[in-house]
Amino acid sequence: MSSNDHRDVRLPAGERATLLLRELTVEEKCHQLVSVMPWTLVRADGSDSDEAEQWLRNPPGHVAQLITDDPAKLAQLVGSMQRQAVERTRLGIPLLFHQEALSGFLAGGHMSFPTGTGLAAAWSPDLVQEMTELIRRQMIRTGMRHALSPVMDVALDPRWGRVHETYGEDPYLAAALSVAFTRGLQGDDLSQGVLATGKHFLGYALPVGGVNTSAYEGGARQTRDLFAYPFEAAIQLAGLRSVMNSYGDVDGIPVGASREVLTDLLRGVLGFDGFVSSDYMTLDQLVERQRVADTPAEAACLAITAGLDVEMPKPYGYGQVLAEEVRRGNADIADVDTSVWRVLRAKFELGLFENPYPAERIDVAAVAAEGTELSRELARRSVVLAKNDGILPLSGGVKVAVVGPHADSAKLQFATYTYAAWREATDAVLSGELGNMLGSDDVTDPWYKALVTPTDPEQLVHDRFGARSIAEEISDFAGQVRTEQGSTLTRSLGDDAVARAVKAAQDADVVVLALGGASLWFTGERTEGEASDTADISLPAAQTRLAEAVAATGKPLVVVLVQGRAYALPEVIRDAPAIVMASYAGPFGPKAIAEVLFGATNPSGKLPYSIPRHSGQVPVHHHQKAGSGYRNPLPPSVDRHYLDLEATPLYPFAHGLSYTDFTLGDLSHDTQADTDGTIRITTTVTNTGPVTGATVVQLYVRVNSKGGVTRPAQQLAGFQRIEAAPGDSHRVTFRVTASQLGHTNAARVFAVGPAQVDFFLGFDSDDQRLTGSLDLVGEPLELTSAQRAFLSETVTERA
Repeated sequence: MSSNDHRDVRLPAGERATLLLRELTVEEKCHQLVSVMPWTLVRADGSDSDEAEQWLRNPPGHVAQLITDDPAKLAQLVGSMQRQAVERTRLGIPLLFHQEALSGFLAGGHMSFPTGTGLAAAWSPDLVQEMTELIRRQMIRTGMRHALSPVMDVALDPRWGRVHETYGEDPYLAAALSVAFTRGLQGDDLSQGVLATGKHFLGYALPVGGVNTSAYEGGARQTRDLFAYPFEAAIQLAGLRSVMNSYGDVDGIPVGASREVLTDLLRGVLGFDGFVSSDYMTLDQLVERQRVADTPAEAACLAITAGLDVEMPKPYGYGQVLAEEVRRGNADIADVDTSVWRVLRAKFELGLFENPYPAERIDVAAVAAEGTELSRELARRSVVLAKNDGILPLSGGVKVAVVGPHADSAKLQFATYTYAAWREATDAVLSGELGNMLGSDDVTDPWYKALVTPTDPEQLVHDRFGARSIAEEISDFAGQVRTEQGSTLTRSLGDDAVARAVKAAQDADVVVLALGGASLWFTGERTEGEASDTADISLPAAQTRLAEAVAATGKPLVVVLVQGRAYALPEVIRDAPAIVMASYAGPFGPKAIAEVLFGATNPSGKLPYSIPRHSGQVPVHHHQKAGSGYRNPLPPSVDRHYLDLEATPLYPFAHGLSYTDFTLGDLSHDTQADTDGTIRITTTVTNTGPVTGATVVQLYVRVNSKGGVTRPAQQLAGFQRIEAAPGDSHRVTFRVTASQLGHTNAARVFAVGPAQVDFFLGFDSDDQRLTGSLDLVGEPLELTSAQRAFLSETVTERA
């Protein structure tokens, strides 16, 4: 017999979790810490699988990888499994279903949004929160209450293929968007929310050699002050409820086995109070890749001791294996109880015990249209005008040759962690072109064949999202459009293909070179993506040769680069009269590009990463330490850092042009502030150009430390996107709490102390239009995570 005291909704979630925990056997506890694939429990029609009865004796806590072609089918399958767990198990503990939500809810029938660097290029936390508020409603409707998003990694190495999933190179920008993403998903009340998951903790985006899952080699200060910043901000400002471990090592220990990282730092220092979700197959990798354990049992003991709460996507070391280790005395039941309590509390907070089932009826057509205008606006804001010698905007009615691998392909706008990319990979699995990326078994064939019908990926994005290619979108503005692919992303199509591209260029008034990359899931031709890293970040040679041949015609060139991370650009691209950089923006990426090219949209995007001149410069982020990298003063009689190249970026972080002009003036600021006070800095931004436009006013600071620790040469401390008509002015005030400028000092204590603070205001990270300085005075203050400030406040008024 079991007590039902935990069913009392008047009790706090933590107390209810404690009461229920007392009722669980060791096996039931250890299975609450595992995820299973959906086909473990049901067939594709929702009926019991052959294994269902066995699993329901000690039911799992979580379900992974449930993706269907439409929301109604998804809700039906979720409901079938929840009824198994709630109505047919001893304690009736509901399941927690997780899914990706990086660029929209990764499930058929839902809108897709720009990838991470695209969202970052928009510099619009308000729209990111609006996006995740929609995703929250969509996930709740289908019974999904745990999102494995957002990616909070600070990406400093463009060789790493997953840069596009991140918010770029700056910890402050990443923090602002991570907080907005988390707030939108979780809401003000978790009973009406979805758990957000910050990933990948920690240092994942700076792997050795840029190779995915490699070790992270960083010191304690860099780890806390830089890479932990977005996670810590989301924990303290948005109550982040889940964190996913990195696959890499930190200081020689895999994160999945590191108590120093997952407990001492994450919980003890940063104040995290949710549960840690393993990245897929983390425990397997402790044995098979990192070789720190010989058996699944040993891996389980290391992980549970470290503070890794939930194993995903299916049992390897937790579940029955962990239960046996507890009985042998090799794993501490207290550690198991702590992890189980965290999971149960989350389920109570989500209201799953009172309302475990998804919506009974879903209007599939209405759901598919949700977020259409928001996705379109985010795509528009994400387009960056990097260079313009006056050729843009183009006049309507011109004859345009659209040349390159992105010219006539809409599918390349959909990166990994979108439904379109997932479908392409799944179809490849079903056709035998790709090994099993899903971490599953032979049952996947009948499962997915019953749920999806393989289709041409280009046709899928057209039919599902109404996506059109760049050439098709340009045809709405141009008088005549001719399209030639010329090359694939990475391969030549031969002399005849280049000749056709050259002929198209010769017959046109202007050439749009549609170049760049693609991010796919382990399949197809790609330049980026998970396990798709590159030693050389140069634009692929095949595209360079095509560009050189077309440029030789002498026709005006506009280069469009579709990319998720920085590419080193050849001379032919750098010399083009105009360069437009766009992210993998989903269904409306091509439309947003065409609108910018023809002036229907005034570009306002700002780069979320620096563009190097050459692969050998990496890393080239703007916040390099004082006296380091290109922030290093030159010795006497030396005119540049490299003998063969300038050390500065080709385009700096936050660079982006407009079809209008903006000025900054009327600087007003405090000259002194206490270490426990607030700094006020105010400027006026005016649109002095001929058309309405938007820009991002940015505040950068340099803290001249007196404590013996090298600080960044500059750091982003605030930003505000401003839209203005010609002649309009806005007064923008930044209020920076002094504790936002803290750091780990020489005594390895996080503190803010007296210092001279230099600052500048501008429109990118090298644009020092207005400068000033002030003094922080008073006693040094040691700060806990809860006492820190992370994001400045801005107040904007019409001037």
